[in-house]
Amino acid sequence: MQLSTRSTTTQPLKIVALGDSLVYGFGDPDGGGWVERLRRRWMSPDNVGHVLYNLGVRGDRVQQVAQRLEIEFRHRGELRNQVPDLIILSVGINDSARLGRPNGRNYTEFAVFEAQIASLLEMAQQLCPVLFVGMTPIDEAKMPFLDCLYYNHADQYHYKEATRLACLKRRIPYLDIFQKWMERGETWWSKRLSNDGLHPNTLGYQALLDDVINWEAIATYQSNPIPIKHYH
Repeated sequence: MQLSTRSTTTQPLKIVALGDSLVYGFGDPDGGGWVERLRRRWMSPDNVGHVLYNLGVRGDRVQQVAQRLEIEFRHRGELRNQVPDLIILSVGINDSARLGRPNGRNYTEFAVFEAQIASLLEMAQQLCPVLFVGMTPIDEAKMPFLDCLYYNHADQYHYKEATRLACLKRRIPYLDIFQKWMERGETWWSKRLSNDGLHPNTLGYQALLDDVINWEAIATYQSNPIPIKHYH
């Protein structure tokens, strides 16, 4: 065994990604989602990076993520009895869904969501630095999801803006994926969604990964440069 001194340059960081199906990677049987794709890159012998735990749960809303925020990583491997060096959050799309019909009530009432997202961010910030990756747009023509959940762009925008402003207020870097994808146009983003109209497909998660590793806020956590694609 070789002994080495701990230093910020050589010691891999312990990072957790916490959120919903976008973190879990549902819809990407090839790469397992953007978090898993990043984890695999960091595991490469040629590009040894950080320890990354995927703590995504399908269907989670902000309240569920807040409930399991600390419990989740306190018992995991290198993180046991420690806090991580960085938490990446990505949640909110399920809160925005309307129940039963297109004009039904939101799964999480907007005022409640605002309070819950503020609480989640503050809880996370008390532990370690936080980054937030926003939601992808959905395909309205494919709704409802599971015959009962109606997602739409207007509600998505409303909820992601509340999240962006809550992050801004707390100086938490926020990656506005919804805005980025919408600006690239419907032809572009519709090819990157699964047939269910809600989850990204393999192409979509690759695009998400590219957006994340192009992001200034995460660049400081990259141990080595990774080849990335640029969109024009």
